Amino acid sequence: MGKKAKTAIVPTREDNYAEWYQQVIKLADLAENSDVRGCMIIKPWGYAIWENVQKHLDKMFKDTGHKNAYFPIFIPKSFFEKEAEHVEGFAKECAVVTHSRLEPDGKGGLKVAGELAEPYIVRPTSETIIGASFARWINSYRDLPLLINQWANVVRWELRTRLFLRTAEFLWQEGHTAHATREEAWEETTKMLDVYADFSENYLAIPVFKGEKSEKERFPGAVATFCIEAMMQDKKALQAGTTHFLGQNFAEASGIKFQNKEGEQEFAWTTSWGVSTRLIGALIMAHSDDNGMVIPPRVAPAHVAIIPIIKNEEEEEIIMEYVRNLKDELKDQVYDGRNIEVELDTRDMTFSERSWDWIKHGIPIRCELGLRDIENDSIYFGRRDKEPRDKQSMNRTEFVASIGATLDDMQKNIYQKALDFTNENTIEIDDKNEFYKFFTPKNPNKPKIHGGFAKSHWCGSGECEEKIKGDLKVTIRCIPADTVEDGKCISCGEDSKKRVLFAKSY
Repeated sequence: MGKKAKTAIVPTREDNYAEWYQQVIKLADLAENSDVRGCMIIKPWGYAIWENVQKHLDKMFKDTGHKNAYFPIFIPKSFFEKEAEHVEGFAKECAVVTHSRLEPDGKGGLKVAGELAEPYIVRPTSETIIGASFARWINSYRDLPLLINQWANVVRWELRTRLFLRTAEFLWQEGHTAHATREEAWEETTKMLDVYADFSENYLAIPVFKGEKSEKERFPGAVATFCIEAMMQDKKALQAGTTHFLGQNFAEASGIKFQNKEGEQEFAWTTSWGVSTRLIGALIMAHSDDNGMVIPPRVAPAHVAIIPIIKNEEEEEIIMEYVRNLKDELKDQVYDGRNIEVELDTRDMTFSERSWDWIKHGIPIRCELGLRDIENDSIYFGRRDKEPRDKQSMNRTEFVASIGATLDDMQKNIYQKALDFTNENTIEIDDKNEFYKFFTPKNPNKPKIHGGFAKSHWCGSGECEEKIKGDLKVTIRCIPADTVEDGKCISCGEDSKKRVLFAKSY
């Protein structure tokens, strides 16, 4: 066996994927665990990615007619009790506020005081409290459709947490809409699924599968739930966004009624949909490598890092004047409707240390400029979609003029690499033994990357779904709309009318 190449991240993805994930976050300075169990602190580089996610998605929401609002983080317990199935689905995850203040305990400490007449639930999701507002705001068919989005935080007491993927508190957006007809609400549900898929593929560079969830995987209280599912580099699925057709269930529970054109009272038809900071976890696991983060340019906190290489004081003035002018020229260029953002790195470190630090941060382009480069008026640079040692020189004028095209090429390359990986590891399986073999590690004591996505037939039985989940920890990720065909259920062998997407998941 040949000697393993040295990598910036230890362990590598192959050696220990879970620990590799944590090390990428640490070395890219994205986030850290907080002093509150299960909660995270999102650091500036990580939060800048989230801000770009917000910016792009917010525009897409507004372009489809939605407006932003904000609702309280505290929800009366009685609101949840109105929708029994919903509260049952979230009961074990709810944080509950029972008192309103602290008082001195007479011993130099503090005691809880001011017991509330009714406990408040710290927002796990906002269907119930937004429903109460909608009931006040909607009176007539003229008030519909009502299209609202909220950017907020939510709290769900998770037993096992992992940065970005599953934390007790996380950031998200939640859309909530009300409509006069079932058809309009259904159209909204599928339209927003398309928005999420568009964003994931064209901004995050992550290919996804779209489809409906099985009944067992639905959002509590929903009539139908749809999702986008993405393959991570360990071949597990990550649910990257969901939309919910709520029918009239929540409208009936919250009293959201309207007078139709005939003067009759009807319950509205409602939807909800959301994505969260889990998308940053998706970015890490879909694109990053054994040297750190890889960030698609469209959501990168900055596009270019300029790393001046100064050997002595005599060179410093010449080099610094050059790189400052280069920074200004680049900032005048535009990519994807955004001025090029540049980091000028003059930290007291070797240029190699600075370069590797930016590789680990995932910045798209890093320029390493010494006196010889400046004398030749050329830019020596590396791209994060290529190997660290794969660098090139380009005339300064050409480099600046082509920066947008270079970033666009990188965006496409990153997506294509993820798409190729997904396609290579998604197969149709019709034999039960092959299905079980596909999802079983070759060495159970040291499970490595294995499996992938299997498109297999399912009869629609909850028993078959639970059997596969119990045996393999494999779930139905979604039921794609384009997989209708006759076949035999992969579990029981009974007739099936559709293939579904099976995978292990986060």
